Order: sequence, then C-alpha cells, then structure tokens
Amino acid sequence: MQKRWNILPADESKVDALFSSLKINKTLCRILVQRGLDDFELSKSFFRPQLSDLHSPWLMKDMDKAVTRILQAFEQKEKMLVFGDYDVDGTTAVATLYQFLKFIYPSVDFYIPHRYREGYGVSKAGIDYAKENGMGLIISLDCGIKSVELIAYAKELGIDFIVCDHHLPDQILPPAIAILNAKQIDCQYPYKELCGCGVGFKLAQALAEKLNLPAESYLTYIDLVAIAIAADIVPMTGENRVLAFYGLKKINEHPSPGIEAIIKLAGVQKKMFITNVVFMIAPRVNAAGRMDDARKAVQLFIEQDPVKAMQFAEMLHSDNSDRREMDSSITEEALELLLKDASNQNKKTTVVYQEHWHKGVVGIVASRLIEKYYRPTIVLTKSGEMVGGSARSVAGFNLYEAIHACREWLLGYGGHFAAAGMTLLPENVQPFADAFEKVVAATIPDELLVPEIVIDAPLNFSEINPAFYQILLQMEPIGPDNMRPVFISKNVWDTGYSKIVKEAHIRFVLKQNNISITGIGFNMSDKFSLLQMNHPIDIVYTIDENEYNGNTTLQLKVIDIRLSEN
Repeated sequence: MQKRWNILPADESKVDALFSSLKINKTLCRILVQRGLDDFELSKSFFRPQLSDLHSPWLMKDMDKAVTRILQAFEQKEKMLVFGDYDVDGTTAVATLYQFLKFIYPSVDFYIPHRYREGYGVSKAGIDYAKENGMGLIISLDCGIKSVELIAYAKELGIDFIVCDHHLPDQILPPAIAILNAKQIDCQYPYKELCGCGVGFKLAQALAEKLNLPAESYLTYIDLVAIAIAADIVPMTGENRVLAFYGLKKINEHPSPGIEAIIKLAGVQKKMFITNVVFMIAPRVNAAGRMDDARKAVQLFIEQDPVKAMQFAEMLHSDNSDRREMDSSITEEALELLLKDASNQNKKTTVVYQEHWHKGVVGIVASRLIEKYYRPTIVLTKSGEMVGGSARSVAGFNLYEAIHACREWLLGYGGHFAAAGMTLLPENVQPFADAFEKVVAATIPDELLVPEIVIDAPLNFSEINPAFYQILLQMEPIGPDNMRPVFISKNVWDTGYSKIVKEAHIRFVLKQNNISITGIGFNMSDKFSLLQMNHPIDIVYTIDENEYNGNTTLQLKVIDIRLSEN
C-alpha cells in the first residue's frame, strides 16, 4: 500500500538555541522543539520526570465535595460501591480506588457492568445492585459524565453519586454530588488529559492528604495507572508521562502479584516498556470483557496471593487466546466477503455484516480491515433482535459526524472522532451502508485515503551510535504526542547483502557514505525489487536493538522505502 511521507518542520532558531544549551545531538534537539520542549528547563523536566511535578488534586473542580462526601460515608458507616467500565481503564481504576478505600474502610464493594447484558457505562442493574445491598454512595470511574437519567434514578432511590470521568461532558451534567473531570469548562485543573484511572488516582491522593496518610498509600497503585494510560491511548505528556514513568518503574521493580502473573504468562522476560503494556498486558485485560465478564480483571489486580493471582491471570490469558482466534477467523471471513464484492474496489468505505460474528471482537476486526483497505470501516453483527457494530476511522476523518449524518437508519449510536458504535434493525443494514458510503464519499479528501507516515527528522547514518540511542531511550515512556521518533535517511544504497527472510520480511544491509547498518522490515518483501535496481533509496525507520548470539547491536526498524529522487 502506497503511503504519504510527511516530514515535520521545526523552528531552526529554537533548534539552534536548544542545541547550545543542551549540548546533545542536534537532530534530537529538533525533535524536542517539535514537541514543545524548546528550552533547558522544559527538556530537563521531560528527561527527568519527578513525582513532585504532579499537580495538587485540590485544583480539580468538586474535589473538596467528593472528599467531604466520602468522609461522611466513613463517619455514618455507609456502604459504598466503586463502579467502573469493563475495559482496561475502567478495571484498573476500580482496582486502584477499591483497594485504597478498602485499606482504610471496610464497607466497600465494586461493580463492573457486563458488556453484553448491561452495555457501556453506568447501568440500571448496577444501581439496583447498590440499592438491594443498602449502599448510599456510588463512585463511578471512567464513566458517568453522560449518565444524566441513570444518576437521577439513583438519586430517587436515595443513592448519591460521585462521578470520576475523563470523557468530554455534554452541556447537561448528571445530578451527582461531585463531578471530577478536568474537561469541564469551569475546572481549573492544569492537566486535561488524565485517563479514568488517573482521575481515580487523584481522588485517592486527595483523600490521603486529608487523612494524613503517607504518599505510599496511593502511590502503591501507580503501576495500575501506567497500564491504564498505555491502554487508553491518552497523550503521553505532562502528568500522564510522570505517572507512566513511575508506574513502569514499579512494574519492573516490584509489580503486584496480579501484574507479575500476567507478565509471566505473556512471556515477557526483559524490562517492560509501554509497548509491552500495550501489546502484552492490555489485550489480556480487555479480553475478559470482550469474551466474558471483566470482573475477573479487577479480581486479578486486587489479588495478593500469587497462586490465586496466577489463576485469574490464566483465565484472562485463555480469554485472550479465544479472542485472538475469533478475531483472526472473522477478519479472514470479512476479507473474503470483500474480495467477492466487485463493487468494493471503488468504494470509500467498508461495511460488512454477518449474523454469527462475535460482537466482542468486531471493533478489532474493523481495525484489521483498515490495514488492508485504508478507509472508514464498520463491522456489524446480530445482537439479539437487533444489529450492533463498531466503526473505526482513518487518521484525520471525523467518523462520528459521518455516522450522525446517517442517523435516520439507526436506533442508537455513540462514539468520537476515531471510533464509534451503533445499533440498527436488520432490514436497515443495507440502506445504512449505502448512506454511509454516500456521506463519506462526499466529504473525505482523497489524501486521507492514503496512510500517512509522520517523520520527525532527517538523520544520517553517521549520527547513529550508542550515545544517540541512549538519549532516545530516555524519551520513554512513549505514546500519543510523544511517539517513538521516526527518521528518514536519503540516498542510501543496498550493499548486496539484503535478503528476504521467512518469505515476508526483508533483512536489510544498507550503507550511506561508506557507513553500513543492518535493519529489519516486516511484511515488506514486495519492496525487495527496489533494492535490486542499483539505484539509491530513501528509507523511513525507527531505531532499536537487535540481540543475536549474546551480542547487542543497533538496527533500523524499516517502515517504508522508495527510490531516491536524486
């Protein structure tokens, strides 16, 4: 698939100024300037994050109200319920706040809604559970900001709500005792990009300060916050970067029994990075809610007995194996359907539907299909008497707006810029698919249908050395707004030693100005002919380490190549 290359600009005067103060490689200074770290102090705090950089939790709107209401529950010996969503952010948030509260107060329970019986967010079943068990306070995590009617229902039953959320509020807010959400227009909290678990962590921090508890009483759960930050794809900047940095440190040095068990089952034997969390831990936690009941993800995180923790980890591992098998087979089936449809080649969208597909993996399948056909994609399946589905977008296209424009064919829908969900009647699947194609075709610029590679900076092979790589490592933890730097090297020659490995990949051996370096390009065998043309090439890549026979060397992880223009 052809890709667009976009080399980011940088203010050269700022690059020069930073170079003179930092005295590190100028290409790295360019990247720091691009990321807004354009003076010595900003760069220092970036490379040396400190827990003292965390903001006071009391700056968050309604924090005083939330703490006062929880202390009232302690005094009046009220039962309280910690309620969270079924994904990684929700389950880690519940595990964090539940454990913190349980350590100081006995009458606390937790609740995770069942993905298929109750759906996303605050549920009537959860509120009824609280009422039946005599609970006077519910603290919702990673959800609740849009649950106006349900929280009003709880209020009618005599149950108060504290909402801890990070999703964008609507104009009408739920009638909760306190709403902790930095995205509220009148909230003065300096950092707006906390995940749901991060908001719960700030509540624990405030309670600890009010009760004169040591910082360790809430910092002990910082590994859970790091997992949530990684999985929820929130910006890896500011407070999130500090929390992720120290959370990873705890994961590597002293993980909780549950996290240690899941790391063992995932087969990770080296130091954990954010990428390991994203690809090894998060899918196993998410699989619990996708395939069955996410409650066991919380049970894994709160379990202190290593033997029992391993049992919960094995359940999640098994769910994930089932999930992988299912999404693989459904993806294969969906691709076959698309190949058989002659009209598919000219479309600007993908919409596929089969009644028997598992609804827990349709979002993953949509993402897989975008890898093949780069365009807005919806995967639908039967859900009871209705049809339900998940949609995924391509970078830069507002998927939610396109679905909103087709709402006459839908029973319900929700989501955001890049992902959404919907329900509709079976007889409306084709009219909806036609309407969606028409709307997208009329509004999407052609360039958005070509995947873009964002390139941070040009780099010469002469700059690639262990000292350069060590500074790259200090840019960890990586994530949105602080991605792993992508480089471009121009006028590079094949040495003649590059080869195809395992039929799909290229093992590169390249040179530039008589400096040779090796690289690997996964699933790039179709580009091998470019290396055989005796013509210089331009390459786009990241840098990592390769271990072989006990030796560690730097290598290029090649993303794309093309013939040089000169």
